[in-house]
Amino acid sequence: MMPIALDAMGGDHAPAVTVAGAIRAADRLSVRVLLVGDRTALEAELGRSPRPPRGLEIVPADSVIQMDENPGPALLRKRTSSIVVATDLVKDGRACAVVSAGNSGAAMGAATLRLGLLPGVDRPAIAMLLPSQRGPVIILDVGATVDCRPENLRDFARMGSVYAQCVLHVDRPRVGLLSIGEEPSKGNALTKQAHPVLKEEPINFIGNVEGRHVAEGNVDVVVCDGFVGNAILKSIEGYAELIWSLLRERLATSWRSRLGAWMLRPALRRLAEEFDYASYGGALLLGVNGICIIGHGRSTPAAVENAIRVAKELADQRVLEQLAASAERVGGQPPRAAAGRKSDSQR
Repeated sequence: MMPIALDAMGGDHAPAVTVAGAIRAADRLSVRVLLVGDRTALEAELGRSPRPPRGLEIVPADSVIQMDENPGPALLRKRTSSIVVATDLVKDGRACAVVSAGNSGAAMGAATLRLGLLPGVDRPAIAMLLPSQRGPVIILDVGATVDCRPENLRDFARMGSVYAQCVLHVDRPRVGLLSIGEEPSKGNALTKQAHPVLKEEPINFIGNVEGRHVAEGNVDVVVCDGFVGNAILKSIEGYAELIWSLLRERLATSWRSRLGAWMLRPALRRLAEEFDYASYGGALLLGVNGICIIGHGRSTPAAVENAIRVAKELADQRVLEQLAASAERVGGQPPRAAAGRKSDSQR
């Protein structure tokens, strides 16, 4: 298996956190990782490891796109930034996937510009796994394309269905259109126009779903525009932190509460893990001609390790090839080799 390219300078606490996560991934997952970034800074972080790390290689990049930079102009100015160099490793077939916890707009822009879009796909989408009462639910888009047309939601539904088959192992994933009511007549102009389009698709479209259906797990794939999806994701993150903060505060009010908390600690720990973004690692950018995992800016070493794990699993399962085949069947365009993969004649 080819190595995974890691934007080692991306994230709120890079490169310390990214290097630590890469070391964990190389040790526990037996995967090779290309650390892309400032050589001096990365060598210093690797030198702090108690034993010589294995499976890691530094690929130098002379600049970094900061978290608060405007992605478009930054990508034009910093053509050899860590995220661009890491993405080019996938484009050139030197890596099977790229992982970044840095500027998400820059990661999406680099992937779109350097890798290109799959045949028949007009806009990319970020697919995120969310917990529910019946297991994970995929929601897309959560931030890549904020202004959508019905055709974009159709593409998201197609890609989400294929992705769910791969990661959720569901033969016919239930695909729902996020709206304010289950009736086709409810919603804004976009959802009303998208409903009949999705109904004609060869997917298991179950119609409109409301926000509560996501938590109940009555659907496997939820489709929405990136503005709504990102607002939902940030709201869930905020309320999860609020609930745990209030819970810790209430459980410390008396000795009885503290005793109860101690007895419930194993169950509470498992529950916390289900809502911890670190356990999910990152989100796949669907629609680009390569595997691109976008992590949280506040990623911990565990989150970076899990993002690399997700990238490895998707590469092992050849998810990109399945997405490309699905797009080509619909678009009627001739097949082409996916970025980062060599055809049989090239091997």
